[in-house]
Amino acid sequence: ALKNMVRQAETFTTYAQIDIMDGQFVPSRSITWQHLAPLSIKFAWEAHLMVLHPEDYLEGFRQAGAQKIFFHYEATPSPQEVISRARNLGLGVGLAINPETPVPAILHLASELDSLLLLSVNPGFYGSKLIPEVMDKVAELHHACPDLEIGIDGGINERNIAEVAQSGIDVVYGGNS
Repeated sequence: ALKNMVRQAETFTTYAQIDIMDGQFVPSRSITWQHLAPLSIKFAWEAHLMVLHPEDYLEGFRQAGAQKIFFHYEATPSPQEVISRARNLGLGVGLAINPETPVPAILHLASELDSLLLLSVNPGFYGSKLIPEVMDKVAELHHACPDLEIGIDGGINERNIAEVAQSGIDVVYGGNS
């Protein structure tokens, strides 16, 4: 089933983000790099690691072909170490933050990131509604980090996409919305 989904995606996309969930950082579980590595995915992809101890996953996802990883600020006591390890492996680095995490908490890391991903739902639950207060962070981030790519993920659908786009967000990630 996974192989068929990947082959189908190869017919219409050149880039994708694949969610990885460990059942610990978030209640849901998903595939991991061992499922992806044998597929030789033909489009560029990044892994959104919704996992505890993301540093333990970096090498596997690099071997599986990920160009970039997003990890959660809240999932590790040492985000700086995760960034450093990912860079040493040649991976692009994005930081994801949960809806309740304030922007000032992550600003010291911004200069070392390629991207920042705002979770607009509590992670790990597909089909949740967008938490509107997250949109307030976009302007704050653009002001503090004008060169940082800012994405949003969660609860985005045809009813709210215009408002999300007007916020100044750079990238919108869609899943089951």
